[in-house]
Amino acid sequence: MQTQTLERMESNVRTYSRSFPVVFTKAQNARLTDENGREYIDFLAGAGTLNYGHNNPHMKQAMIDYLATDGVVHGLDMWTNAKRDYLETLEEVIFKPRGLEYKVHLPGPTGTNAVEAAIRLARVAKGRHNIVTFTNGFHGVTMGALATTGNRKFREATGGIPTQGASFLPFDGYMGEHTDTLDYFEKLLGDKSGGLDIPAGVIIETVQGEGGINVAGLDWLKRLEGICRAHDILLIIDDIQAGCGRTGKFFSFEHAGITPDIITNSKSLSGFGLPFAHVLMRPELDKWKPGQYNGTFRGFSLAMVTATAALKKYWSDDTFERDVQRKGRIVEERFQKLAALLTESGMPATERGRGLMRGIDVVSGDIADKITSKAFENGLVIETSGQDGEVVKCLCPLTITDEDLLEGLDILEMCVKSVAGK
Repeated sequence: MQTQTLERMESNVRTYSRSFPVVFTKAQNARLTDENGREYIDFLAGAGTLNYGHNNPHMKQAMIDYLATDGVVHGLDMWTNAKRDYLETLEEVIFKPRGLEYKVHLPGPTGTNAVEAAIRLARVAKGRHNIVTFTNGFHGVTMGALATTGNRKFREATGGIPTQGASFLPFDGYMGEHTDTLDYFEKLLGDKSGGLDIPAGVIIETVQGEGGINVAGLDWLKRLEGICRAHDILLIIDDIQAGCGRTGKFFSFEHAGITPDIITNSKSLSGFGLPFAHVLMRPELDKWKPGQYNGTFRGFSLAMVTATAALKKYWSDDTFERDVQRKGRIVEERFQKLAALLTESGMPATERGRGLMRGIDVVSGDIADKITSKAFENGLVIETSGQDGEVVKCLCPLTITDEDLLEGLDILEMCVKSVAGK
């Protein structure tokens, strides 16, 4: 396998190719194939970008058909039939059944672009600068989004330039299971000497992906929404990794029955791995002046075409989300058994997650790395997350077959037993 050119020319910043040092050439649904013809089951799925699997045939055909008509591929923010079809489908398939009404802002195509736009919009709408964010949160690495990202690894990579404009508060469970961290938030809001500038908005992931699959309780999220309403603070849900069905609902916040003021989506929004992001805002928050926030690639029609196909195929009824929830229960049960096995072997471990966004916290990044490295040797691509990489993280495609899901879990179990000395 020839990797010399790749290793010589690509920057040291690369990460995934270090964990999975092969050259991949083909992919279909939950399987990757390297240039030697070896197949791997994919429990990474583009870090949550391929919820509908690799080369999903429904979306691929929609893209091919669109290209065959010489449809507009790049249109800035001009109106195209691809954009109209996407917005109409989003409204009919997603918004109306959920009783939602949002304006849609198409920024640049990445998640961090969406976060930048969302926090800037909150500041414009409220005339306040501060954004409240949470421990272990990850919202991107451009400067505005980075200010709301907790991991020191990313924050230290600015060359000493300080990140500004955000205040960190403890996420649900950060102080232990018997402490409601929102008590602290309310206390600060009510204390003029507490040092917290009244924020324009609060940004939060309902399940923290990069932070270690930390799950916000449903009652906790409802209380957070109530606090925001009581203090005229905008609630921003970062649904970039947890959205598009990953937790078993199209939006991850649906489980809590809350209605955010602003939502960011990206990753699996295109359905095909194409870069695409949007910001959803309550109509009265649309305070932008024409061209005040723009981007060259905000009119990427191919991504809109595949996104439309994904919504029509998987979200026109509840069949798909029920299947995701079913598969999530399978992974949850198996992960609980693996966590118990590790704990019995003197390696304390716990399982957590929601839907098909799940992880095993093995406490030690070294242990987690041993498990995932051995998994790759045996044909399973799976990564870690958390502040020290201590969580073995499952983000398999939502469309994975039961056979591939069970085979992947069997490989992982074999590797866990090997590391645990069983």
